[in-house]
Amino acid sequence: MSEDFYSVLGVSQDAGEEEIKQAYREKASEYHPDVSDAPDAEEKFKQVQKAKEVLLDDEKRRMYDQMGHERFEQADKRGATDSGAGGMGGQGNPFGGGGGAGGMNDIFEQFFGGGSGGSQTGPRQGADLKTRLNIDLEDAYEGVTKQLTISRPERCPDCDGAGHPPDADANTCTACNGQGQQTTVRQTPLGRVQQAQTCRQCDGEGTIYSETCSTCRGEGQVREEATIQVDVPAGIHSGQTLRMEREGAPGENGGPKGDLLVEIQVEDIEAFERDGDDLQHRLAISFPQAVFGDTVEVPTLDGPVEMDIPAGTQSGETFRLRDEGMPRLQRRGYGNLFVKVQVVTPENLNEEQREALEAFAEAGGEEIDVEQGFFEKLKSSF
Repeated sequence: MSEDFYSVLGVSQDAGEEEIKQAYREKASEYHPDVSDAPDAEEKFKQVQKAKEVLLDDEKRRMYDQMGHERFEQADKRGATDSGAGGMGGQGNPFGGGGGAGGMNDIFEQFFGGGSGGSQTGPRQGADLKTRLNIDLEDAYEGVTKQLTISRPERCPDCDGAGHPPDADANTCTACNGQGQQTTVRQTPLGRVQQAQTCRQCDGEGTIYSETCSTCRGEGQVREEATIQVDVPAGIHSGQTLRMEREGAPGENGGPKGDLLVEIQVEDIEAFERDGDDLQHRLAISFPQAVFGDTVEVPTLDGPVEMDIPAGTQSGETFRLRDEGMPRLQRRGYGNLFVKVQVVTPENLNEEQREALEAFAEAGGEEIDVEQGFFEKLKSSF
């Protein structure tokens, strides 16, 4: 028997919305595949997401409590098979995501006469919005606060989201007789089932108004620009998403705003290539430095550091500088900086340098043809 959704989140069956959301955030942070090293982290993360989705939806939670975990899961699988979708579970991550109900609603409607077509007259949270924010690698290393300007829907200031002027005449909707719902009765294998759906003529309000707001044209919302402060954590990767709570579209019927999902794009810089939490840097050194060894200065995102080049270093060798890479997001420590050295061949030599290098090659038993080129001959000896 799989673990029930309340146990997955570690909450009681009478837990409220805020308690469930807080438990979800903690569990999602613990099991997110980008953070956790546990072999079953991805599966646990999916369970946490599904538990959150079901327990925060009043209709799904009611069905879950009445059916029990096993029957609910069986119905979910059956609905997924019938629809070809992923059932009610859905997939996503702690910074965004979501899933569809598939064929599950048809099954639940047969049992309970409800589903997604039920009443929508209660408070509803606004839609989530998505945008993108570009930062450079230095910002991702340090963490940064950015000002982000977006265009988003806002509650209409002239009608306060009602969609009609305050002095408009209100008339009872004749389609639903002011109930906001239209009820149908149908025969199912379990008997006669009564199903309520939101009235399309009045959108569930039960009232028809003589005028619509000229500012929002009856929508109750207008688009406006908003400037938002985004705190980007150190160590973030390209493609990860930050969730800004209550910065999305306005809710309906007094419901809260949705969230704003900010996808982060980290732009590379010339000095470094990023590989997860590690950085790579190419360092040019001279032939004498490679032969005799030297102490060189290497750039890092936290300032230059010194690195020893051993005598006899070959071109293409890679050295590791511990903890000089990117900070590990939501974990302690840093990645590493890998320095790949490239021996640079000089293009021009003065007479003294040429004589010294010719003497070096001859001491090793090489015959030098100046016309051919000293370094072409020298390379073959290495």
